[in-house]
Amino acid sequence: MARKGEASAPLYGEPRKFDPKFRGPIHNRHCTDVVCCVIFIVVILGYIALGVVAWVHGDPRKVIYPTDSYGQFCGQKDTPNENKTILFYFNILKCASPVVLINLQCPTTQLCVSKCPDRFVTYIDVQASYRYKPDQWNYFKQFCKPGFNSPRKSVAQVLRDEDCPSMIIPSRPFLKRCFPDFSTKNGVLTVANQTTFKDGRGKTRNVTDLREAANGINNVLDARSIGVKIFEDYAISWYWILIGLFIAMIVSLLFLVLLRFTAGVLFWIFIFGVIGIIGYGIWHCYWEYDHLKGIPGSDLTVYDIGFQTDFRVYLQLRQTWLAFMVILCGAEVIIILMLIFLRNRIRIAIALLQEGSRAIGYIMSTLFYPIVTFILIAVCISYWAVTAVFLATSGEPVYKVMANQTLCKYANLTCDPETFNTTNVTKLCPGAQCTFAFYGGESLYHKYIFIFQLANAFVFLWLVNFAIALGQCTLAGAFASYYWASRKPADIPLWPLFSSFGRAIRYHTGSLAFGALILAIVQLIRVILEYLDHKLKGTQNSFTRFLLCCLKCCFWCLEKFLKFINRNAYIMIAIYGKNFCTSAKEAFFLLMRNVVRVAVLDKVTDFLLFLGKILVAGGVGVLAFFFFTQKIPVIAQEAPTLNYYWVPLLTVIIGSYLVAHGFFSVYAMCVDTLFLCFCEDLERNDGSTAKPYFMSASLHRILGKKELSPKKAVG
Repeated sequence: MARKGEASAPLYGEPRKFDPKFRGPIHNRHCTDVVCCVIFIVVILGYIALGVVAWVHGDPRKVIYPTDSYGQFCGQKDTPNENKTILFYFNILKCASPVVLINLQCPTTQLCVSKCPDRFVTYIDVQASYRYKPDQWNYFKQFCKPGFNSPRKSVAQVLRDEDCPSMIIPSRPFLKRCFPDFSTKNGVLTVANQTTFKDGRGKTRNVTDLREAANGINNVLDARSIGVKIFEDYAISWYWILIGLFIAMIVSLLFLVLLRFTAGVLFWIFIFGVIGIIGYGIWHCYWEYDHLKGIPGSDLTVYDIGFQTDFRVYLQLRQTWLAFMVILCGAEVIIILMLIFLRNRIRIAIALLQEGSRAIGYIMSTLFYPIVTFILIAVCISYWAVTAVFLATSGEPVYKVMANQTLCKYANLTCDPETFNTTNVTKLCPGAQCTFAFYGGESLYHKYIFIFQLANAFVFLWLVNFAIALGQCTLAGAFASYYWASRKPADIPLWPLFSSFGRAIRYHTGSLAFGALILAIVQLIRVILEYLDHKLKGTQNSFTRFLLCCLKCCFWCLEKFLKFINRNAYIMIAIYGKNFCTSAKEAFFLLMRNVVRVAVLDKVTDFLLFLGKILVAGGVGVLAFFFFTQKIPVIAQEAPTLNYYWVPLLTVIIGSYLVAHGFFSVYAMCVDTLFLCFCEDLERNDGSTAKPYFMSASLHRILGKKELSPKKAVG
């Protein structure tokens, strides 16, 4: 507590005092958060080194090409498998699902083949007829192990040693693997129009036995066909899609320019529209309440009838409409009172929106800065993805014992294929084989692959957040130089955007990296929580699920709060050039001292920008719909013929929304920057000749000042 006679410190810090030497963001600066800058540079160098190490040890061919049981790639050039691009499974019934086939190893011999089998044949039938049907044997042996040409070998020994498959079934290649060629006939699952087949072991099986191993393949194949058609549509309509996105860009620019004149009109139209709609709702509720008067049963209460699944029952009660009317009246009164008491702050918010449009008009280059941010983020994503692939494909082939007998004690143990036949494993476990399992290793590098992947993800998040922070600080510096110019636009510095970018990189890389680091840590924790939630989704422990849900919610809120603090901290860094913590503290206290203005401005801005995005995306989308459906007679002949007209239509709508979002994000940053500058201006100055305001004439008039200092005449 303050001593007697001493003034207690304000809750949200002291307002800033007048500084005659302050000239906005362009003044003597020094490097901030140097330690974090050094750490950031070291981490980037380490990240590059990690990428190099991953590139040396990794092999993306392990992802591109399927691998047979001997660890050899199918279809790799200059190898015996160069012309054998497809992987064939001896017994696909042993594979549980396509996911197992693609991502894991199926416990059966796998060979590279040039084409998939196209008929039902068993090894027993081939062996019995190889003397007088050599062509059948020549066809079948291409699906046996390379070099095997002993049709006289007993069937039991062939199947035990897995020299050949016990059967082959009609298949088609998918993801460079042979899958059964399923089709449906009169609602019945068939393979090559057959519902049964011989398994080569003396049993007749139903085609439905293959269902589990091929679950969902037909749907995926249909999706592949749809994908081809979608690609064709894009190939035909890409030119018109670009035209639609260009129109969206022009409309977005026009909307931002018109906000200078229409921001207030749009907002008040919306507000009075809401008041009118609620007023109509009050009248309708009263009409229903009065209309039900005297009708039997209408005077019952909700408590009397209890819970009803049919909501229409409640609409027959006068009490229901009375409750609706009371709620709507309350909402109407609250909105009207807010308009009465917050009218001046709403006028300030609208004036700041109009001022933002004027600022962008003077610094048009800021509208195209999001392209720089997009390129930086694209580079980060590409580097992260490539590094992740190379890390995932690092390692040497690991071979394990695959045994047909479930009680074999050597099953799933590592083995050496070159010396496997000299061991006693084949004697103790007849039919056991040493087959390729996965890629890995026992070296220090291979043991810490997971840690490297985690580090890869963390640095990726850090770099992405840094790119966003750099964009926000650059734009804030440019718009702050506009606000603090004594005479606009005469005193706006030359190339304000480029100058602001240079200041951010030269002096404040450490501060931007510090803010990005804090956000990246929280985001990584959220990623880990999502991973744990996915892994524990099947658990029956309700407390664990509840705890994870609470943690996910808390860290989501924390991330949102940090983004808000960081955004305003970067604005203060751009204005004053102080370190991150000081800027974040001053920004937070400044906003708290103007919390009502912050709330009003935030909601007004969000509404107008959301309205703009909907207008741009909806308007261009409607135009695209009429064009691609050939409903515009003048240019109907120019419209391309498409498989699915919704493909380019959705692309144009989503693309238009993203284009509008890119432009409007600049506008939102402009408004936020001008707002902080406005609050600073109010605390620093009083509008007198000695301490003149830097704000525009419109803002000055809203504050009720009689005249503006001569040095603040707006050009």
